Amino acid sequence: MIVLLSKKATDIELSAMQEVYSGFIKIAVDIRRKVLVGGGEMHSDCESVLLEDGSQQEDIWGANWYPVEQLVEFESLINIRPTQGNRGIVIQDEQIRQAVAAITEELLGGIQ
Repeated sequence: MIVLLSKKATDIELSAMQEVYSGFIKIAVDIRRKVLVGGGEMHSDCESVLLEDGSQQEDIWGANWYPVEQLVEFESLINIRPTQGNRGIVIQDEQIRQAVAAITEELLGGIQ
């Protein structure tokens, strides 16, 4: 299940986001609005929900969240954005990485 979060996830929401993959959650984070969508099969599924909710493309970044390890992996095909200086799947800009990590930890951190 795909879940849109603007506040700390519940145990039930975290479980729902892990229906497709056990062990990690595909997420997309709007670093300007500080909201996160997690779950689904592909990062683009999460990205679509954010776009429908009013996010702007340039503010959305994809990553994976590993709840047991409490770890963010900054890789996603939606991160390939040559016009924003990101030419690969890994988020290159350290400030963007820090923003994605902070929002993810705020909304998903501490829950396993």
